[in-house]
Amino acid sequence: MLKVFGLLITIIKAINITNFKFLADAFKKGGFKQIVYEMHAYKLRLQGFSEPIHIPEIVDKTKHKSFKNLEEIVFEKRENPLVSIIIPVYNQFNFTYNCLYSIKKNSGNISYEIIIADDVSTDNTVNLAEKVKNINIIRNQENLRFLKNCNNAAKQARGKYILFLNNDTQVMKNWLAPLVKLLEEDDKIGLVGSKLIYPTGELQEAGGIVWRDASAWNYGNGQNPERAEYNYVKETDFISGASICTRKTLWQELGGFDELLAPAYYEDVDYAFSVRKAGFKVVYQPLSVVAHFEGKSNGTDTSTGLKAYQVTNQGKFYEKWKDVLEKEHFDNGTNVFIARDRSRNKKHLLLIDHYIPKYDMDSGSKCTFMYLEQFEKMGMQVTFIGDNFAPDEPYRTELTQQGIEILCGSHYMKHWEEWLSINGKYFDYAYTQRPHIAPKYIDAIRKYTNAKLFYFDVDLVHLREQREYEISHDIKLKESSEKWKKIEFEIFDTADVIHVVGSYEEEYLKKLLPDKKIRNIPIFIYTDEKSNIEKDFAKREDILFVGGFAHPPNLDAVMWFAKEIFPGIVKKYPSIRWHIVGSKPPEELMKLASDNIIIDGFLSDEELEELYRSCRIAVVPLRYGAGVKGKVVEAAYYQIPMITTPIGAEGIPDDMDTMIVKESAEDIMNAICDLYEDYERLRKMSDNGKAFIQKHYSLSAVRDVLSMDMDI
Repeated sequence: MLKVFGLLITIIKAINITNFKFLADAFKKGGFKQIVYEMHAYKLRLQGFSEPIHIPEIVDKTKHKSFKNLEEIVFEKRENPLVSIIIPVYNQFNFTYNCLYSIKKNSGNISYEIIIADDVSTDNTVNLAEKVKNINIIRNQENLRFLKNCNNAAKQARGKYILFLNNDTQVMKNWLAPLVKLLEEDDKIGLVGSKLIYPTGELQEAGGIVWRDASAWNYGNGQNPERAEYNYVKETDFISGASICTRKTLWQELGGFDELLAPAYYEDVDYAFSVRKAGFKVVYQPLSVVAHFEGKSNGTDTSTGLKAYQVTNQGKFYEKWKDVLEKEHFDNGTNVFIARDRSRNKKHLLLIDHYIPKYDMDSGSKCTFMYLEQFEKMGMQVTFIGDNFAPDEPYRTELTQQGIEILCGSHYMKHWEEWLSINGKYFDYAYTQRPHIAPKYIDAIRKYTNAKLFYFDVDLVHLREQREYEISHDIKLKESSEKWKKIEFEIFDTADVIHVVGSYEEEYLKKLLPDKKIRNIPIFIYTDEKSNIEKDFAKREDILFVGGFAHPPNLDAVMWFAKEIFPGIVKKYPSIRWHIVGSKPPEELMKLASDNIIIDGFLSDEELEELYRSCRIAVVPLRYGAGVKGKVVEAAYYQIPMITTPIGAEGIPDDMDTMIVKESAEDIMNAICDLYEDYERLRKMSDNGKAFIQKHYSLSAVRDVLSMDMDI
């Protein structure tokens, strides 16, 4: 209460209408209790955490109500539940009731059963069945105490997965599905656990760390739960047993919680170690959020009561696992950066780009997204910095769910260099991109890390602008090209390894930088191949262009094609339609729309694939640009024949007849008209696209290049 009073004084010192409104609104929402919650959030903001602090929706359905007047909670009957949720209880009826209410409200469509393990309660818990229907209540004949109570209840679990949940918890929206998803998608995961928060909003635990002396940390305790380091899927030493989920088969194989540790404490840590010993992973899931009223069951004083076993069992645990602790764990409080996610034996890679890659918006982002995924799958621990530090969704969550840490939010925008100064020593590789982004970070990377520095040049800006100048004769473009050339070559001089996409840039830079390691890497990585492609091209129709219009060469290409090429095609094929797909189409492009020109704009990946499958020919009429064009490679992946220009085909192997290359408007028009009804040639070009991707843009092709300079 003194802390709250102190915070109140802090607010009053800055008396204004806003602060009065803050207190009044909080009181209206939930009285003094809500004021306390929101002032805790204010405290976090005072500490520098300016990201929004979510105050969890804590319910108290028992407040001011007698048992008789409580709302009835009715769960669905499940014959074959996927998850058995086991809640061990000893008295604390109100907590149990509110916990069950939150499960009913927030568990979504996952099939589950509830097992209440009542360890001879003496309060209203004995009457729970009157108010909560369709749950399995196991009432012990004698007090087994926590550990044995859990083991006993688990014998009646019918689910594929067993989930232990403390009764002094309230689960947040969509807490269950993310836990199940990890177990369903990776059969090497044996135990998963939730992000635990306090009812006041601060973080209680984002996985746990066990030190060499068997002491343990609740990682992130008291911090802002929205911070990046608490929001990616990761392996962890253990997860506190307030919310953990395991495979029933594994639970049975291991014999449940080790009764050496009865009556309680360290059983969750011990089980996690046993899971790993059996060859499975222990994984933290940040999307599963559970509020935990820590200490309500057994108090917080480790010198008395059941809580005293926390100290006793630390010693027992140490004796059981001392060989593992000595070999795999650090001294207390050291090397937290690699202890938090058990990454001491992994290579660490820091990748920096302009923002979280929006893979469905442009080919550069798609390329970055693919490489982030593959670096992680190659066994690296990956951290990503987007220079705008925006938590763009759904892209952020898609990557963090794959185990990639993404530094975003105002805290990291202000303190990224401080973060690097502390943690830079752990990075083996730094992978930078874009000439307007990389220079901001390169000096700090050199200062604070010993990482091998890569620079990935998805296209040479100075070359692209020089080519645009040669078409437009705009002197500003020539000046800009010269400026970018200076910047790019300063970056090249600093980098240890230069990655380019395409043979043209590779040869261009090798001539100018003969002593540099310059590698040509695939712009895209395909780990599958498309099937059920319609090879009877008489059943397909129309032509297709794909490209984001924030990239100037794409707009120029479309406007040139519309004016100089497409009218001649329509003259021969009056009913033909040209689909133009791409994000951010400007007004001048939208004006092209007609019966023959369809401006589709931005499409989802699924919608775009439908067009790739239904159109006969893809066109990429680029007049300037640099680097390999992702849209050309993507067309081959979807096995659609392509007609492009020398700029469009630049840097791409031409050994498999997947495209026709023409330069003048007349030649392009004639090539499209000749090919449009040549169904046999169309089929052969489509078939060649499949082989082309396998040869040049497969995972093995990527590994061959990366392994020259990375230990993968």
